[in-house]
Amino acid sequence: MIRGGFAKTGIEAVLKKARVPKGSFYYYFPSKEDFGLAVIDDVAEQMFGPLEACMSDASVRPLARIRNYLEAGLAAVDGKCCKQGCLLGDLGQELAHQNEKFRHRLEEVFSRWKACLAGCLAEARKRKELSAKADPEKLAGFILSGWEGAILRSKVARSVEPMKQFIDVLFGQVLVR
Repeated sequence: MIRGGFAKTGIEAVLKKARVPKGSFYYYFPSKEDFGLAVIDDVAEQMFGPLEACMSDASVRPLARIRNYLEAGLAAVDGKCCKQGCLLGDLGQELAHQNEKFRHRLEEVFSRWKACLAGCLAEARKRKELSAKADPEKLAGFILSGWEGAILRSKVARSVEPMKQFIDVLFGQVLVR
């Protein structure tokens, strides 16, 4: 799915790569759609472990936690030569307008992601790292949307420069007191 998207990923290719008999696959996943939803859940759980650990690390200042998380994401995209970004974002772009189940599941994942960021931003505001007027929910939505856009642009440009620019503007101009 990372290479060709959901539509181009055939079950036969998945079976071959996973070395799983067709009957076993269909025992766990009655349809390709069920498999796709399970992929979203699996990718989300892999993402949320490090995200939640990073956002709740009390030994690091809240805004530094967010910056560390984004810089780790930048390094991951750079490590893949900007050919792979966020599978959840890719699936959202491909499927949100075609399949309501996928759209709903992805919205749940992005909402949880936003909540992690918002919690960290609320802590930053409480510690006076952010203006008292800052709205953690709106800022979290802005960060998430901007980050996904920066990842997309980095894939198109085959350069992490859009991601670097996003981080620089976010911390130099947006998340200020």
